[in-house]
Amino acid sequence: MNILVWVILCLLWGTTWIFIKIGLTDLPPITFAAVRFILAILILLPLIRIRRFPWPSSSAEWKLIALTGFLQFSLNYSSVFWAEQHITSGLAAVLQSMIPVFGLLLAWIFLPAERITWLKIVAVLLGVIGVAIIFIDQLRIENWMAFLGSVAIVVGAYCAAQASILIKLRAGAIHPASLVCAQMLAGLPALIVYALIVEGNPLALNWTWTAIGCVLYLTVFGTIAAFWLYYWLLSRIESTKAMVISLVTPLIAVVMGAIFLDERLPPQTLLGGILIIAGIALIVMRRRSRVGQILTTDETDVLQIHNSG
Repeated sequence: MNILVWVILCLLWGTTWIFIKIGLTDLPPITFAAVRFILAILILLPLIRIRRFPWPSSSAEWKLIALTGFLQFSLNYSSVFWAEQHITSGLAAVLQSMIPVFGLLLAWIFLPAERITWLKIVAVLLGVIGVAIIFIDQLRIENWMAFLGSVAIVVGAYCAAQASILIKLRAGAIHPASLVCAQMLAGLPALIVYALIVEGNPLALNWTWTAIGCVLYLTVFGTIAAFWLYYWLLSRIESTKAMVISLVTPLIAVVMGAIFLDERLPPQTLLGGILIIAGIALIVMRRRSRVGQILTTDETDVLQIHNSG
């Protein structure tokens, strides 16, 4: 079940890139993100009430939600959308792939059970290199604004990783639907203020049917379904394994763009994809080898008992 949810998340977040790209032709970025989250809240709140999902109640839970909501939905999303005005989407994808790198280090600090191993380091580095190879022709910083945009993406990647680690550490008792809804409530004010000041009245924007369709897809699939499943998965597997999803989504986005938007598929995509898959496989093989080691140890113990008898 965990593997199935992991694959579904890769597909969901891999396809959001297309809808974001299409939607940005009509809507400014921060308003686009804010409307997506507002609509998600309006859908989730009645659902939480109808299904009687427990709502965060203690001050400790709300402090955690306020912090992680600001990190995940205010800083991370705003940094990505702002930065893509000054850097290529490929460079943004590569810098966003720093999420599992930060996650690996933060898990070592906050989650003692998730040790840093050479296999994990190699696996994550293979994935990052694979993403970089796919977008190698876009890895350029042309001016100071592009440099600041790159820094913003890296800061956003750290914020996303830190939010996931804190959720893994302290939010196990909060229902995923209530968690993501409360986080968006905490993270939205900063986005709304920025959007109104910088991008103007949202009612005056070019609300085409295409833009509305993109907002709906990102609301239902890219936000509600994706984060609900992600927080469910995060409570069941190591945080690093959950965060390596960010290494797979750029590969899916490139392939989907070539299929549905007639975009050119970079010739180096195959090599980059192989490295990404190799990195993911190392993490999976580590789990299987440990299981095999346990089984072998058990069999040895049984054999020794049999011989002594």
